[in-house]
Amino acid sequence: MKRESWKSRIGFIFAALGSAVGLGSIWRFPYIVGENGGAAFILLYLICLALIGFPVLISEILVGRTTQSSPAGAFSQLGRSKGWKWGGKLTIATGFIVSSFYSVIAGWTLGYLVEAVLGNLHKFKLSDDALVHFTNLSASPLWTVGFHVLFITICCLVLLTGVRKGIELGSKIMMPLLFMVLLILVVKGMSLPGASQGINFLFSPRWDLLTPSAIAMALGQAFFTLSLGQGTMVTYGSYLSQREDIPRSCIPVVLLNTLVGLLVGIAVFSIVFSAGLTPSSGPALIFETLPVVFSQISWGYSLAVLFFVLVTIAAITSEISALEPAISYLMDEKGWSRKRSTFTVAFGAFALGIPSALSFSSWKNVTLFGATFYDIVSNLSVNFLVPIGGFLAVLLVGWRWGIQPAFENLKTGSVSFFQDRPYLASYFRVCIKYTAPILIVFILLNLLGLY
Repeated sequence: MKRESWKSRIGFIFAALGSAVGLGSIWRFPYIVGENGGAAFILLYLICLALIGFPVLISEILVGRTTQSSPAGAFSQLGRSKGWKWGGKLTIATGFIVSSFYSVIAGWTLGYLVEAVLGNLHKFKLSDDALVHFTNLSASPLWTVGFHVLFITICCLVLLTGVRKGIELGSKIMMPLLFMVLLILVVKGMSLPGASQGINFLFSPRWDLLTPSAIAMALGQAFFTLSLGQGTMVTYGSYLSQREDIPRSCIPVVLLNTLVGLLVGIAVFSIVFSAGLTPSSGPALIFETLPVVFSQISWGYSLAVLFFVLVTIAAITSEISALEPAISYLMDEKGWSRKRSTFTVAFGAFALGIPSALSFSSWKNVTLFGATFYDIVSNLSVNFLVPIGGFLAVLLVGWRWGIQPAFENLKTGSVSFFQDRPYLASYFRVCIKYTAPILIVFILLNLLGLY
């Protein structure tokens, strides 16, 4: 079976960007910037991105492009052992687990898009009213499971048509639409009275807030924001031509992903502060705080619809990227058709996601050590399996494969890039072999509470 490939570099960039721009970019990144030093944190984050995020992204894309295989086959080829193949399988399993519970939360955003269109998010006077509305919806098994299956069905339809006609074409349509909607929200948000308070919250440099905890958060955000450690970028890299210039393809992904996070922050916090409310983090920002704001400001109905269009697009592009590694694995290792692989993976993610969906309703009292099923799978995958996957990727490239042969392969298609910037050769060697692995260990120790 001939391996699928991207039609163009811009198609790859949009697909990789779509994977990176997800719910975390909308409900987490702007808030931690505002709470941890504003412009000071942004500078620290960019440094961490250069030291860990970008090198790991390059490593994963390089592994995929070199082997033209799913993560399991890629790790096996370069690692030259069954042990490394299991490392690749671990990253595929991580992406699959992430896709199962991510689809539940993404289903909420799809459900809230429907609520916004129906005008149900334009009637709240108090945050308690919005909280009650959200609690009632999320406590309904029919609502949560229903939108969970609807959301994953939409993603399945995109994936069924393949890399070029599905993921690439879908990303080429959805990412420009996302930017267009985002810019509308930014312009409208900045025109509201009191919007300057939101801008100050986001961008005022407050160096006293750069604590060790803030440094750990910057490191973690730089790693997690690019969909690393879950097989996605290895798989997307495997669809690249062997002559593709990897650095020039990856730099726009990193820069645009950061830009999206900052623009979302401007849009959200200018709108929130204009209503005199205190910004919150996580789901509370989207499902509890913003509906109150949309109920109080002019153009509230239109802004609510646009905002949840934005969030749903971001969720779709991220979900399809989390499902694709498992689909690629079944096609490569089992010889299955894309249709059979897609239906199998999508159904599996849906089935595994049902306990997560019910964790907010009929199963909310079913716990293990005080944690629901959703808490367990989300914490296990995001806090441990994802960084372990990224750690394995840089160990594979920097140590098992070898940094010298890896770098020679990286220069394929990028000769002029490194000739014009010879200092970058040392940067990639040092970061991939030493800096990134050390910082990932730091992230894991911090998550375990050992540092």
